Amino acid sequence: MIPSDPEVPPNGRSEAHAAPSSQPEVPIQLPADETASTGGSSIPPLAARNAEPFWGYSDLVFFLALCFPCLLIALAVMGKLAAILSLTKPFQQVLLLQLTWYVLIFASLYALFRLRYNRPFWRSLGWKALPFGATIISFLGGPVLAASLGYLGFVLRTPEIPLPFQQLISDRTTVVLTGLFVVVLGPICEELAFRGFMMPLFMRTFGALFGIVFTGFLFGFAHGYEYRWSWRHIVLISAAGSIFGWARHKTGSTTAAAFMHATFNLTQFAAFLAQARTTV
Repeated sequence: MIPSDPEVPPNGRSEAHAAPSSQPEVPIQLPADETASTGGSSIPPLAARNAEPFWGYSDLVFFLALCFPCLLIALAVMGKLAAILSLTKPFQQVLLLQLTWYVLIFASLYALFRLRYNRPFWRSLGWKALPFGATIISFLGGPVLAASLGYLGFVLRTPEIPLPFQQLISDRTTVVLTGLFVVVLGPICEELAFRGFMMPLFMRTFGALFGIVFTGFLFGFAHGYEYRWSWRHIVLISAAGSIFGWARHKTGSTTAAAFMHATFNLTQFAAFLAQARTTV
């Protein structure tokens, strides 16, 4: 009877092919920038943290539910500040109200991202740097879009309805302040809300096409009160919002939509000023 070789296991497998020994696994180290922001606390996997968007519909409801209370608070704050600063002109009070409301609503969104998700505000909403070529195209896309929708409005026989800011402009200071709101502050805040916050959520659920068009419709509907709920104006603004959404989707940056929105408004604002000069 031949004794079994102590170097060969009974199943005939050599030690080189045996099951690996139970060695302690070396934990996967996250990059320094990922661990530093958490303060050493446990965090979900990188893939889950980088998912876009990381928020849900409950957060959207929270954001929308705060709009009206923030507006009421803005009205109260505007009244106090107007009295303290002796702001008696209507355009000053309107611009102060708009600014205060923007600050309150986006401060709430900032708090939501930081406190609930520990995520940055601007980068989470897609505010990223653009390549030079995409920047130029975004800036030039605004005037082209304004001219195209102007022609479409002519075809649809869209009635001329004066905007609220047109009735407030009375001097050079008013023109400059209104221009800053129309061309800078308005596009940034609206794009952060619609294309930065809402659209990615709808795209994740229903796909890119529906998300872009549906957000564009919400954008047009939100401006309906300014145009006395004219369906033609709502269609035109919804189309503009869809193009802004397409720019956001193609570039992956809300900045592109904001640039296009800004030059779109600038074209319309300049056309209004030119028309006002010729009628004076």
